[in-house]
Amino acid sequence: MNIAKMMKQAQEVQAKLGAVQAEMEAREFEGTAGGGAVKVTLTGKSELRAVVLDAAALDDKETLEDLIVLAHRDAKAKADEALADAMGSVTGGLGLPGGFKLPF
Repeated sequence: MNIAKMMKQAQEVQAKLGAVQAEMEAREFEGTAGGGAVKVTLTGKSELRAVVLDAAALDDKETLEDLIVLAHRDAKAKADEALADAMGSVTGGLGLPGGFKLPF
């Protein structure tokens, strides 16, 4: 086992992870619900950037609240999937078990 080689690999992976994290923070993800009546935009850090409501969605308060939650969930799922794909491209060659999350 070559410790120096392992340390170099770890540093390379750390640099790649930092780049992936910065890229994800800059991206935005849109989630929709109610056939597009509600649109929510999140950053890769899950910060809410925008909520767009169709005028027809304003008629029923409870339904609107549910649609906002669903649109948020949709955007979050898209962001999580993009992050998992990006992280997999960085960590894929490390032989880590499936579902292993980095950074620790």
